[in-house]
Amino acid sequence: MTQPRFLPFAFCLLLFAFPLACATSPAAREGTPPPAMTLQAAPAEKLPPYALQIGDQLAVRFYFNPELNEDAVIRPDGMISLQLIGDVLALGSTPEALASAITERYRGELANPKVTVIVRQVGSRVYVGGEVGKQGVVPLSAGLTVFQAIQEAGGFLTTAHRTQVILIRRGTDGKMKGYEVDMRPVQDGKDPSLDVPLQAFDVVFVPRSKIAEVNLFVEQYINKNMPQIPFVPTIPVF
Repeated sequence: MTQPRFLPFAFCLLLFAFPLACATSPAAREGTPPPAMTLQAAPAEKLPPYALQIGDQLAVRFYFNPELNEDAVIRPDGMISLQLIGDVLALGSTPEALASAITERYRGELANPKVTVIVRQVGSRVYVGGEVGKQGVVPLSAGLTVFQAIQEAGGFLTTAHRTQVILIRRGTDGKMKGYEVDMRPVQDGKDPSLDVPLQAFDVVFVPRSKIAEVNLFVEQYINKNMPQIPFVPTIPVF
């Protein structure tokens, strides 16, 4: 006959103490709320140097040859035109890099060229449409995000589908690609890090929520098209 095996004393003590500790812990007491979450400021990030975009208005200034000063707009082909040297590629360069490139191009024309490039006005923009207060173009400022662009466009309408905001962006292969962005954690402040920085000529589209689609269907196809039956109150018979 097999003798019964007894558990070690330390293990028995642990089995007895664990439920008691759980029952008396602050988190287990009924009615005790969990510790409040505190929002922390996002760490400061160093933004990359600004890359020139199509439509940017530039001032090209010569320190020793002011007669060659130019105000130029970056064309759709990414070029600007300057005296003596013709077209210069500006798209994608930083203002400092473009100034260096222009200086090198002028070394064959001037004895001591010294050039600076100043961005007078940013021509880049994004487009916001759908269920927002005001659809249209939003200027692309440094660090502009999807949520900020929506706020610039008047914010979400009550019919907006915040969980499936569509971001349309041109990929490196030149083809347009769509991405879904959930704006609820960003708008509610639960996770602002989910916000997405925008690039030049991005398209942000806020679709209509499902409940709004149902209400629209009822309004367009039922209330407006079906004949209205007049309400005739009935007289109770005693």
